[in-house]
Amino acid sequence: MSQIRSLFATRLYHARLSEHGPAVDTSELETSCWSIAEDDEAGQEWCDENNYPGYTSYASLTDLPWRFPIFADLVAAIDKHVAAFAEDLEFDLGDKTLVVEDIWINLLPEGGTHSSHIHPHSVISGTTYVSMPDGASALKLEDPRLGFMMAAPARRKGCREELKTFVYEAPAVGDVLLWESWLRHEVPPNTSEDERISVSFNYKWE
Repeated sequence: MSQIRSLFATRLYHARLSEHGPAVDTSELETSCWSIAEDDEAGQEWCDENNYPGYTSYASLTDLPWRFPIFADLVAAIDKHVAAFAEDLEFDLGDKTLVVEDIWINLLPEGGTHSSHIHPHSVISGTTYVSMPDGASALKLEDPRLGFMMAAPARRKGCREELKTFVYEAPAVGDVLLWESWLRHEVPPNTSEDERISVSFNYKWE
């Protein structure tokens, strides 16, 4: 009897941030994001110099959990999700663990986009969502085999999710998404008139 199996799975973790413990107050988190963005002159200058749409603290602030207790609470919540995802991935971590390497704010205005990229040197990356107004961009995930498909025909419209070349994941406020850091992803243009606010992070193995 013929047999067809799916091999080399790419896993995506999607959950409510509060699933593993007390909820993080997203309204307080949003207020903190705006406050940091308004005060972070180095981050504003970096965004201007690099034509970065909106604001990110990625290149300027490395100590958000120390500056604002709400970010320490956020990391404590994310730690549990990362542990659950690592268990699903059946990682053999030995005597090491996965710990947060960096965490940063993203404020994406109307028309703003984050181009396709990966997160080198990290194990698990992800984002939690603070403000997702109507029209805010979904996360676009790319099949990691895309560059090797060469002469393969396009997939039929409506093909199974596991066979799609791109998958669009639409999170809600208070959701967390996790993926392995080698997975290429992007944020398409924000079609909302209001800012799409998220907090992204990387976890390393040490």
